[in-house]
Amino acid sequence: MMKKQFIRILLFAIPLSLIVAGTSCKKGLSIEWTTAKIEKGDVNVNVTATGTLGAVTTVQVGTQVSGIINKINVDFNSKVKKGQIVAEIDKTPLIAALEDVRASLAKAHSTVTQTSRDYARMKKLLDVKAIAQSDYDASLSNYEVAVAIEKSARAQLDRAQINLAYATIYAPINGVVISRAVDVGQTVAASFSTPTLFTIANDLTKMQVLASVDEADIGQVKLAQEVSFTVDAYQAETFKGTVTQIRLQPTTVQNVVTYTVVIDVPNKDLKLMPGMTANITVHVEDHPAVLKVQTKALRFMPPAEYYTINKLTPPDSTKNKPVNGPNYFLPGTRQKIWMKDKDNKLRSLEVTLGISDGNYTEVRGDIKEGDEVVLESEVKGKAGSGGIFSPPPRQKK
Repeated sequence: MMKKQFIRILLFAIPLSLIVAGTSCKKGLSIEWTTAKIEKGDVNVNVTATGTLGAVTTVQVGTQVSGIINKINVDFNSKVKKGQIVAEIDKTPLIAALEDVRASLAKAHSTVTQTSRDYARMKKLLDVKAIAQSDYDASLSNYEVAVAIEKSARAQLDRAQINLAYATIYAPINGVVISRAVDVGQTVAASFSTPTLFTIANDLTKMQVLASVDEADIGQVKLAQEVSFTVDAYQAETFKGTVTQIRLQPTTVQNVVTYTVVIDVPNKDLKLMPGMTANITVHVEDHPAVLKVQTKALRFMPPAEYYTINKLTPPDSTKNKPVNGPNYFLPGTRQKIWMKDKDNKLRSLEVTLGISDGNYTEVRGDIKEGDEVVLESEVKGKAGSGGIFSPPPRQKK
């Protein structure tokens, strides 16, 4: 009798233990939700970069002859006109070289005259067969060489005259002198490269920014887009410009690839100066007064504990995984967000995405301003071991 009674007690205790084990897994579990409301406001897609201000046309004025700077007629910030004399190089050695070439030309001309007479005489003697053919050929050759030497002397004369003219430095354009690299008495050498004497900016009322845009953002930059920028000299003021050129030549620095974007900037009040650093913002696209949600909400998925607590069947994770990857923020993409009701239950809603600035994304669908959207969750408490005999959670009908 005692053995049979023990068996009955054991058979009754096993189902009871299974029930306790199955319900203990959710005992003490709680989930805290971090939420945000759908807002109405502006969503702006911008590209930021830094650049350097400069004149639209900048010309470096140099010299093609060597010598000592004898005179300088302009200084920093001097306004110049095209053809104005800005500097002069000492002409003494150039004049001496010119006179030497002239003397060489006179000598060559005299030689041509003499060999011409000899050639004419030899031709007459050859006609009466008074000289050999070889003597005639030699006189003809001497005459032709003398003519060639005279041509070379004339070319040297032209070169000497040009070098003398180069000793006077003229302004090639109208503008303002923004750089002067020489002083009176300084020697400039033009043997291997043309030394820069001055830098002249054409018109400082029209300037441009050369901005370095990262390769990840260059695809969003288009011609004629509006640009705003600031400079450290006028931090409270915002300047405007327009994209006029996207240069195809890449620049790689420490494995970072950038492209140069040219931005035209009006500068009527001459506040902007060449060389200033500009912090630019290219306005790619602006959508005012639209419904927007924090981008974190688009990545949220309810944790497994949520389905356990509410006795729900978890969805197929492969079919309900949030969209990620390069097309994540493309306008027109369909994405699921999760709304929290007053009874702390969640419901999913599919929305259509608009543009995104990274922090906020434009959304369209069966939503309104003020709807509460879940951003993330935190599970608190520990679940007990349900065992392999735990009954599965009942599906919500």
